[in-house]
Amino acid sequence: MSEAYRLGQRIRRAFGQGIKEFGLIEPGDKVLVGVSGGKDSLALLELLGERVRCTNGSFAIEALHVRMRGVDYQSDTSYLSSFAAQWGVRLHVREASFEADRNARRSPCFLCSWNRRKVLFETAQELGCGKIALGHHQDDILRTALMNLTFEGSMATMPVLLRMRKFPITLIRPFCRVPETDLRRWAELRRYEPQVKVCPYDRESNRTAIGEVFAAMERLNPEARYSLWHALQREGKLVEL
Repeated sequence: MSEAYRLGQRIRRAFGQGIKEFGLIEPGDKVLVGVSGGKDSLALLELLGERVRCTNGSFAIEALHVRMRGVDYQSDTSYLSSFAAQWGVRLHVREASFEADRNARRSPCFLCSWNRRKVLFETAQELGCGKIALGHHQDDILRTALMNLTFEGSMATMPVLLRMRKFPITLIRPFCRVPETDLRRWAELRRYEPQVKVCPYDRESNRTAIGEVFAAMERLNPEARYSLWHALQREGKLVEL
């Protein structure tokens, strides 16, 4: 068996496990996939597209790429459109912007994320999508938990399933059981094209430092990932209804 086959089987198994365990996708769902152009969102679009075909269209997906005005980065929307089309998915492209904030806690990354999320919600409602799928993987969820413990003193993370209170929309993270290392290697083997120019704000941050802490934890105890995951499960932090 080739490396690509073994890796694909492992990712699909963890992907399916997460969807089943948390009831993320049900027959008749219409899901909007957030596509940034990075490895995680491309892999998510591919695996969801594959799952639609394998289930004979038991659910439907649309894709959305949000371009931010005033930020010096470049994404190839023609590549993203053709990538989505391989799976019979239509890619919608929307634009958004944000202005600098005097509040130091509201960094450009926070403001960009907030405005992207707003466009996601609006587009989902416009297209009749009841769910929005995001490409966060297990490492994202665990690192967020460590961030909150370290800087906020709270046991919280980005939920695998989050039912919004102000919108008739549910956020889902189907890669919740998939480690980042697998997705990184998958992107290499599948030869995903990277963004033309990455965001200038994508640099060293507290999240980078927490990633180093997490790596040190796994060197100390190879089971640390699963210990933290089960702790989040016991505390009911992975699902928010």
